Amino acid sequence: MDYFSGYISDLVEQFASLPGIGTKSAQRLAFYIISQPEEKAKKLAGSILAARSKVRYCKCCCTLTDSEICPICANPKRDKKTIMVVETPRDLAAYEKTGKYEGVYHVLHGAISPMLGIGPDDIRLKELMARLSSGEVEEVIVATNSSLEGETTAMYISKLIRPAGIKVTRIASGVPVGGDLENIDEVTLLRALDGRVALC
Repeated sequence: MDYFSGYISDLVEQFASLPGIGTKSAQRLAFYIISQPEEKAKKLAGSILAARSKVRYCKCCCTLTDSEICPICANPKRDKKTIMVVETPRDLAAYEKTGKYEGVYHVLHGAISPMLGIGPDDIRLKELMARLSSGEVEEVIVATNSSLEGETTAMYISKLIRPAGIKVTRIASGVPVGGDLENIDEVTLLRALDGRVALC
């Protein structure tokens, strides 16, 4: 049974179809939008439509951008000899927030997952290999997730790149800051042990 009119129900349904938005959050968002001045609602709708029509893949790293080349690739101060390979633009944003990485990125837009029918041709590996053929790149940092799919993708990339003589590294993973050892799984503990560093 619908509690609201058709327009409200439709708006709630649209919000609920977004990832991570449940029915209650969708209702909250719908009522917030309805309570705002019409200009604000138009601005939001316009931003959504503009982003949908103008945003595309960067010709260099495949992240999402509204220009031909994203700001990171276009920045002459970035180290083009080092490429960090990530699964999504959100992963890129997470590393950029650290303010420590000075190289460039390559966004795969997914990970290899035979169970889901996602193979190497379904992610942006061809574009990565084309970038590496220039001969400028000295190191590829594989920063895929520590999931089964992320590990599979990392191994595949490593086997693909090594014959080219380019250094391939993998980000370390292990015990999170503030984590209790008793609550951490064995794989994570082993990765933490393998990635140990010397203390001064």
